[in-house]
Order: sequence, then structure tokens, then C-alpha cells
Amino acid sequence: MRYFLAEEVLSKRAAKYDCLKTNDVLGLEGFEFSTFHLLALILFIIAIIHTFSTNAIRRFARKIEMRIPKRDKTRMRRAIWIQFLYFFAEVEVVFALWAIPLFLIIAVMHGWNTALEYLNTRDFTEPVFVVVIMALTSTRPIVTLAETVLRSIVRCLGNSLSAWWYTLLTLGPLLGSFITETGAMALCALLLSRQFYAYKPSPKLCYATIGLLFVNISIGGVLTDFASPAVLVLAHCWEWNTVFMLVNFGWKAVLGILISNATYWVYFRKELAELGHTKAVLSQVQTPNPEEPDTPVPFWITTIHVLVIVWIVFISHYPAVFIGSFLFFLGFHQATRHHQYAIRLSRPLLVGLFLAGLVIHGSLQGWWVVPLLHSLTPLGVLGVSILLTGFTDNTGISYLATLVPYWGPAYKYAVFTGVVAGGGLTVIANAPNPAGYVLLGKHFPDGISPLKLFLAAALPTFILYLIYFMTGPFFT
Repeated sequence: MRYFLAEEVLSKRAAKYDCLKTNDVLGLEGFEFSTFHLLALILFIIAIIHTFSTNAIRRFARKIEMRIPKRDKTRMRRAIWIQFLYFFAEVEVVFALWAIPLFLIIAVMHGWNTALEYLNTRDFTEPVFVVVIMALTSTRPIVTLAETVLRSIVRCLGNSLSAWWYTLLTLGPLLGSFITETGAMALCALLLSRQFYAYKPSPKLCYATIGLLFVNISIGGVLTDFASPAVLVLAHCWEWNTVFMLVNFGWKAVLGILISNATYWVYFRKELAELGHTKAVLSQVQTPNPEEPDTPVPFWITTIHVLVIVWIVFISHYPAVFIGSFLFFLGFHQATRHHQYAIRLSRPLLVGLFLAGLVIHGSLQGWWVVPLLHSLTPLGVLGVSILLTGFTDNTGISYLATLVPYWGPAYKYAVFTGVVAGGGLTVIANAPNPAGYVLLGKHFPDGISPLKLFLAAALPTFILYLIYFMTGPFFT
């Protein structure tokens, strides 16, 4: 069997970028295990361990910082090293950081030109798209529009904090099937920060909520065939249209979201009621936000924002076009600044950096992922896909799954449901997760614990596993 890089097989860009030579040199086209593959796997594992250790590094840096006397003459010099520790504790830079030694290994073992060619032929469309869509969906007109629509629904449910919580975790993720999962994640995280996390829920409820959000976003995009990279790759390769997605996967995703949300709501209903009382009290004494513009957003400005998002989603696979469109939008944003929030690109850029690093590492892992999937039964593929997705981006698993030949409907069903069901287990499991991690991380004083996130997402993931298993083609 020949193991091509999946993105080059799907896009058929090998001739354009002349990357076949790079594939041969790195052993990516015809697999022969080498020292390079072992080193690439070791760096990938180290990056994963680093991702799960960021909270411990942050606590260690804080502990050292507290021990430094304020009048110590060497305090500033020591503070530099502490800042480096804080930098290493940022989960968004982990994979990009470990891409540096990977690049050097390629350069030493195969030459400088090969290393440059490898980076130059990676497909960074998704990281760039995430940066753009996060910036667009965080603008005041879009946030106000989403909040207005959801508020009208919440009013029908009693206008309580509990109603906000349930609505954002149910309708918000399903909205991802139309504005992409990344857009839905950005909107849901922003509104959850305002309408829920601002009232200081317990750590247990904090983690339950973000775990539900990550899982629901991952499966909320399966009602259509274009909402997320993982969906798009497999739907395009296996010729699944929107009707097929809705009939075979969409209703099951809706059922899973409703059951998971209801389960967590029943468990936390008392605390949600107490938080609702706190919100009612605070709303009576709450002072206006000085950063919030007084004037309402004109309808025509909101309409242009929506059209820009629709346009960029439509041409999301052509980075030259949507980047140019975004630059024109920045000019429009500046012209209408009296009705806007200031665009802060630092968070979107960090998320894009995280995904870019994951693309660089993930492209070199097909040599062991493909044989593993090929050796399993359909039911085994479902379980292993969920597990693998927890430790690498589900888009990468989707790319690699298309390389396995002669897969029947049961195998295709298993790998697809596995990668979408497991997309909430970790911050690296699904492309939109880093966006939610960054936007909601401020509500976790010690940072978001990977283990607690995994445990919070485990139950809704298991519920999805049962639904996809019981309604799948495994018994036919």
C-alpha cells in the first residue's frame, strides 16, 4: 500500500507544488520506516504531553514568582525566565514550538531545501480561515444579532440563566451547520462568557459546560456537508450530500445534544437556579459597560456583516480570496467604528498558530494511523477513531481515513461518527476547540485542566457513541 499525504491526494495539488520529491525524501509516498519517522513521532508525543502539562507549568512559574523578594536586584533578570515559563504554559504555542525542532531535524537529515519545501506544501487554509472567522464573528453587529435572536427564544423559555445555558448549548452548536463550527464556537463562547460564566459558576459546572460545548460543537456541524473540515473532507471524498448527512447523521446529532444537555441540566439544576437568582440581583445594580457604544447598530451595517460572513464561508477554501475580502472588511469596520468593538486579533492569531503547528506535525503521522484503522472491524474503527481524535485533530484522522482502500459503508460510517463524536475530548481534538479555549480560559483561574476537560466531555461522548452504535449498520 502506498501512503500519500492525504491533503495532496484530495486536492490534487502535487503537480502544482512539485511536492512529490519531498514526499519521496521524507518517506511519505512509499512508506519505509526510518529514524526520521521515529523522531517525528517522538516530537508529536512530546507536544501532546506538553499540551497536557501547561497548567502544571503555569503553577510552577507562579510558585517561583511568589518566592522572589520584591527588592531583589536580580528580580528583573529572574522575571525574564519566569515569563519564558508562562510562555511555555500557553497551550496555543505548543505545537508551533515543537515544529521548530521538527524543521531542524528535516533540515539536518534531508537538507534545508527539503525542510522549506515541506513547510511550504502544507495546507494552512484552515488555520487562516479560523483567524478570519473568529475576528468576524466577534464584531459587535454579529454578537448583537446572535444575542437578539437567542434572547427571543430564551424569553419563550422563561428568560432565566438556565434557559440561556440550555439554549446556547443546544441551538448554538446546531447553528454551526450553517455558519461553520468555528463561527458557532466563537459566538457560543462569547455569549456563554456574558450570560453564564460572568456569574461565577462552580468549577464543576464550569468544566461540565465547556465539555458539553466542545462535544456539541463537534457534532453540531453534521447537518450539512460543508460546516467543518472533517465533514467536508469525508463528504467530498465519499460523495455525501447534505440530504445524506441529515438523514444518516444529522438527526442523531440533535438527539445526542438534547440527551447530553438534559442529563447535565438535571444534575446541575439547583446550582443553575441559584446562579439565576444571582443574575437577577446583579442585573438591578449593574452599571453600564463604558466600552459598549450607546447607539444601536444600524440594520444595514448588520446586513453587510452577515453577507461578508456568508461570502467568506462560501469561498473558505480559497485563502487568497477570503483574505483579500477580510482586508476590505477591515476598511469597512474602520469606517463604521462608532458602531463597532475594536477588533482584537491576538486571540484569533494564537488559535491559528496552534492549528498551523498541528498541521505540520499531523501530516507525518499517517504511517501508523492508516495501518491501525485498516486492521480493525467497523465497530473497532468507531472506538479507535474516538480515541485517536482525542490526541490529534479529527481533520487529520479524516484525511488519513480516505487513504484506506476498499472500505464499505459500515467502515465509512464508523470512522466518520468516531471523529465527530470524539471532537470534544481535548483542546486539540477539533479545529474550533482552541477558539473556545482562548475565549473561555479567563473564567478558569488556574487555566483549563486537560484531564478535567476530558472527564467533563467523556459522558456526552459516550452518549453519542451509544446513539451511533445502536442506530448504525453494525447489526446488518
